[in-house]
Amino acid sequence: MYSDPKPSFSFLILLFLCLQPLIFSLSTDASPPPTFCIVGSGIGGSSVAHFLRHYFHPSPSQPRPPNIKIFERSYVVGGRMATVSIGGETFEAGASILHPKNYHALNYSNLLGLKVKPPPASEDDDSMSLGIWDGKKFVFKTLQVDSKFPLLQKIVSYVNSFRIFFRYGFSLLKMGSFVESTVDSFLKYYESPERRPIFETVDEMLKWAGLYNLTTQTLQDELIGIKLSPLLIEELVTVITRINYGQSVYISGLAGAVSLAASGEGLWSVDGGNWQMASGLINSSDVSLHLNEEIESISYLGEYYELNSTKRNSYSCEVAVVATPLDEVNIRFSPAVSIPERKLQHTHATFVRGLLNPAYFGLRTVAEIPELVGTLEDPDLPFTCISVLKQLDENDITYKIFSREPMSDALLDSIFSARLQTNRINWGAYPHYKAPELFAPFILDGQHLYYVNAFENAASTMETSAVAAENVARLILSRYFSEASLQSSNLQSFSPDADVSHFDL
Repeated sequence: MYSDPKPSFSFLILLFLCLQPLIFSLSTDASPPPTFCIVGSGIGGSSVAHFLRHYFHPSPSQPRPPNIKIFERSYVVGGRMATVSIGGETFEAGASILHPKNYHALNYSNLLGLKVKPPPASEDDDSMSLGIWDGKKFVFKTLQVDSKFPLLQKIVSYVNSFRIFFRYGFSLLKMGSFVESTVDSFLKYYESPERRPIFETVDEMLKWAGLYNLTTQTLQDELIGIKLSPLLIEELVTVITRINYGQSVYISGLAGAVSLAASGEGLWSVDGGNWQMASGLINSSDVSLHLNEEIESISYLGEYYELNSTKRNSYSCEVAVVATPLDEVNIRFSPAVSIPERKLQHTHATFVRGLLNPAYFGLRTVAEIPELVGTLEDPDLPFTCISVLKQLDENDITYKIFSREPMSDALLDSIFSARLQTNRINWGAYPHYKAPELFAPFILDGQHLYYVNAFENAASTMETSAVAAENVARLILSRYFSEASLQSSNLQSFSPDADVSHFDL
């Protein structure tokens, strides 16, 4: 007899089970999605993650988006965006203000459902009183009025505007035109991606927008070139650059122009803290977040990078992005990378709840002290500015002081007649600008190691970090996924359910 040529049912089941892994592998993409690692969770790192998700478009060779890991050495996200609590009130301790034409930050706030607010009255208000202190006296002081009547306040504001114009003349208009021209050039970075190149170097990015020449000479030389009054440069411009960058008018021209722009009208911040932008972008970008994990080495091993952390963990990534200044971190690179030497300008932010000592300023009463005390460039001056953040009553005021060096208790006791609470924060805040500026490349090794903070030598703000991050994200996708087209996905407004860990400094 002959056996039945048809295979038995049990045999078919066994064959199917044996072939199932092969069938599954053939029916799906053979290669897993790559892993992109980002070092730093500030506005730069969180923006890179956001724009990688925003611009990624599936292709036949890569249908799935990359996995993204973010490493933060602190317990919290936000980088140089942080808040401090004084007397039950929350104030910005780091990056504080945003310009009305900071369109990435505005878009983040809208997408994340964040509430925006104007900064404290002392930073953006016609009724704010201003004094310019030379260490011995006020060389200029606006009029002050203690009145709740809007009409009287408006009259005093007009009088002060006239006094400022009388002191500095038409140079104020020239300065305004200089700032407006710089802002208009910067707006080119918001053009549609189809009209905007992807840049591999900061130099070509600045030249494309017509901003490069501003980095080749000092702000003072730029302003002398447009025939600004020497008195305006020595006083008002110096006060602004010392407040915003802790440096003099010898900073490079582009950083100086950005500093002047940050003293205009319409400034804003995020209610509850600007750090919420970084937190929201991370939450919404499907990121694996590693808090309190500092990366100590990045090694290129041929087809991937190996990142080793202080927790003795090792991570493999096809793309590595450094989104933190390399100036004061100890990341070892193998092979070594080369970037221009750069120093960070440290700003010591001291928050005091108490009462200023009028005798220190040669005055009789606290009410005579301007709400914003700016200073001239003098190495002997112990602070760059003092501003009122909140006044609860005539004997209980919260102040913010910026200085280049730490402020000792003895020094504070001479400036203040009473101190109820004191908080000190030391920020490696921004580069020490020196024209002509030299720029690190966005691509550190010719492969897939990227550096977002290379752009900071041009200007350092929340928005410039976002602009640099957007370019780096497009650069990564165009180089790594060479066949994929860069398309902007239709992102919906969102409000993340889970909040990334954060606490006040």
